[in-house]
Amino acid sequence: MSDVAVIGAGVCGLCTALALAERGAKVTLLERSPALGGNASWLAGGMLAPFCEGESAPASVVALGRRALDWWAARVPGVVREGALVVAPPRDASEIERFEGRTSGHERVDEGGVAALEPDLAGRFRKGLFFAAEGHLDPRAAMRAMVDALKSRGAEIRFGTDGEALGPDPGFVVDCRGFAARAALPELRGVRGEMLRIRTQEVRLTRTVRFLHPRIPLYIVPRGGGEFMIGATMIESAERGPVSVRSALELLGAAYALHPAFGEAEILEMSADVRPAYPDNEPRVFERDGRIFVNGMYRHGFLLSPVCAERAAEMAMARGSARRLIEA
Repeated sequence: MSDVAVIGAGVCGLCTALALAERGAKVTLLERSPALGGNASWLAGGMLAPFCEGESAPASVVALGRRALDWWAARVPGVVREGALVVAPPRDASEIERFEGRTSGHERVDEGGVAALEPDLAGRFRKGLFFAAEGHLDPRAAMRAMVDALKSRGAEIRFGTDGEALGPDPGFVVDCRGFAARAALPELRGVRGEMLRIRTQEVRLTRTVRFLHPRIPLYIVPRGGGEFMIGATMIESAERGPVSVRSALELLGAAYALHPAFGEAEILEMSADVRPAYPDNEPRVFERDGRIFVNGMYRHGFLLSPVCAERAAEMAMARGSARRLIEA
């Protein structure tokens, strides 16, 4: 197999590089940021929740995303397989019925069922939905583990390197740059996402909890050690920059409504970045001008990168086989 250059060390690039390395390719991973973490993947929730995503995502996302939990569990430590819980304020209980009607893979739980799953939410919600086949991971820990796995397979990783400066005859190129590839993929649009990271010892959660707040539905993901990631915003904008006051107030207000003890939590981080999306919000893996592109993960980076990476690796390996036959 010829050498393969993978551009972009977000979750998509890391998964693709590892899928290629697992197939025996000699991989060079190029990332323009000076260190791991200079991209939207670093700020992700890390939810592996295909059934919940079916509330607004196409059926293809649900079908492809069902493979993600096993894929990640086989490659990185710390994958949590405790399901996901969806709740709503008592006055907005109809939101549960709406969510239920648009999703599958769940079971109804009453007030006692909510308390059994998450004791710290006891008495706060009369009903909910439990998605037993879902899970989550810590994106930052997973990305570090992927880097280690690549190095153990002999891959070369170059941070602070612009992938456009590959030099002559780089072999195969797989472009996983996300929104940074917009010059080559003008059909991409940016979707801004904002997140908060907080810490408190007053609330304990085992699994991701989705709170169907009427203004801003949010998800809160436990990270261990009393840390939680809070996210939800999807703003049609390619503007990077700090979290807005409005978004911060909405996220924190919704978290407080989930459990008042979050009002005493420490704010550890408030960050935002831009995620790439095609008009239909579905990812694409294709070849153009001699380069394989993997892009358009929208809000499903950790959920869909594994299957997209496997597809891209198969395409690259098939091209390598064809070239060897021609050269022979």
